[in-house]
Amino acid sequence: MADKLNLTEAEWREKLSPEQYHVLREGGTERAFTGKYEKNKATGIYHCAGCGAPLFMSDTKYDSGSGWPSFTAPAEGDVVAEHRDMSHGMIRTEVTCARCDGHLGHVFPDGPRDAGGMRYCINSASLAFEENE
Repeated sequence: MADKLNLTEAEWREKLSPEQYHVLREGGTERAFTGKYEKNKATGIYHCAGCGAPLFMSDTKYDSGSGWPSFTAPAEGDVVAEHRDMSHGMIRTEVTCARCDGHLGHVFPDGPRDAGGMRYCINSASLAFEENE
């Protein structure tokens, strides 16, 4: 992973759209079935919308029916970090970008068994997609 990206809150607000700021910097969540990548079937790489780090490959994306883009695993290396999240009366595992600490979503152990059993449930607003040529 590249060096940590540390920006001030003012710099983040200037760099990100209001929705991206809410998700990445405030830990928000977009409404189910509204994200621009939820139905994306193109081949490519999903990057962090905050810092550009490569996070997920399209060949690990699947339709979980949850309403958010779902992946079976992050891209190679330590590109995401996982943290215990006890907000909203639940115990979950939050997923953040390892480079900029931006909130991406959560990971759950209910993914496809033949692909490791994990479901990385990620907000479209936290992602930027680069399609393969």
